[in-house]
Amino acid sequence: MLPKFIYLFDLVGTAAFAASGAVAGVRKKMDLYGITFLGVVTAVGGGTLRDIVVGRIPPFIFRDYNYLIISILISLMTFYFHRLIERRFKFLLIMDALGLGIFTVIGTSIGMEYNIGMIGSVFLGVMTGTFGGMIRDVLQQEVPLVLQREIYASACIVGGFFYILAHKMGLSETFSVTLAVIVVFSIRLISIFKNWNLPKPKV
Repeated sequence: MLPKFIYLFDLVGTAAFAASGAVAGVRKKMDLYGITFLGVVTAVGGGTLRDIVVGRIPPFIFRDYNYLIISILISLMTFYFHRLIERRFKFLLIMDALGLGIFTVIGTSIGMEYNIGMIGSVFLGVMTGTFGGMIRDVLQQEVPLVLQREIYASACIVGGFFYILAHKMGLSETFSVTLAVIVVFSIRLISIFKNWNLPKPKV
């Protein structure tokens, strides 16, 4: 069972992902519906697919409407106040990195709960953290950001393994969660500000 405080941070991460998706919609000059849809998909798409994969039916967004409500509200706010939000884009990146860490831990923990093994659990963590953004990019007719540059999914992989390792060592759930979130958060932020990318083939 994840610590209760993680729920609050999960909602914060949902809001950050929704804002980043909606900002992408604004930049593509979409209308109100398009911007809201992109924000919602970015925020809850990964978690929804995760739940479908492991058979958690109905998915979490239909069992706890707070996620859906927050996603829609933040997307609408971004539509009307996108200039203000884009001026705070560095803050949004920080919240996005925090959300990535939280989503990774939640996805990994659900994989462990469903006994799908270490690799499967880490994959669920990566799915939860990155698939919403991948859907967003596909809908924009772009190659998903996570597949072409920036350290994003790899941060989830490292964080997921840290969570499982801490869990298997018998460390407290609160410590395991906190450690894994800090690992993902730190790797993601450092990669942004240091402009780290995974290597590409020479052509």
